[in-house]
Amino acid sequence: MIAYLGLFFSALIAATVLPMQSEAVLVGLLIAGEQPVVSLLLVATVGNVLGSLLNWYIGRFLLRFKDRRWFPTSEHQLARAENWYRRYGRWSLLGSWLPVIGDPITVVAGILREPLFSFLVLVTLAKGARYFILAAATLAWFS
Repeated sequence: MIAYLGLFFSALIAATVLPMQSEAVLVGLLIAGEQPVVSLLLVATVGNVLGSLLNWYIGRFLLRFKDRRWFPTSEHQLARAENWYRRYGRWSLLGSWLPVIGDPITVVAGILREPLFSFLVLVTLAKGARYFILAAATLAWFS
């Protein structure tokens, strides 16, 4: 149970702007071989998607504070991100698994009012596929 909780919270935190490597936790648990692979993939994916959902939710309300001094981006940066998302649309959420740019994509999706259903479908596909490929590579390498 501790392994699942550790994986869940590392995946959840990794999907936010906070630094965390859920991939390392997943690989370690896969190599240890004490939990079923499908369970690990499910826990990691759910945690990571919930972290992205938190980003989406933050994005929904973030613009209320854009005039505050502590606001994390400039008007120019925000406009660039919005233009980029409008250009590539919801399909850019398939890149939500990518390091550095994936988390901001999910925040911008919230800012631009991406519907929750399409957000969840695309983010779940992207993040689930990433963990699946990582697990397949790990198991192939260490088997």
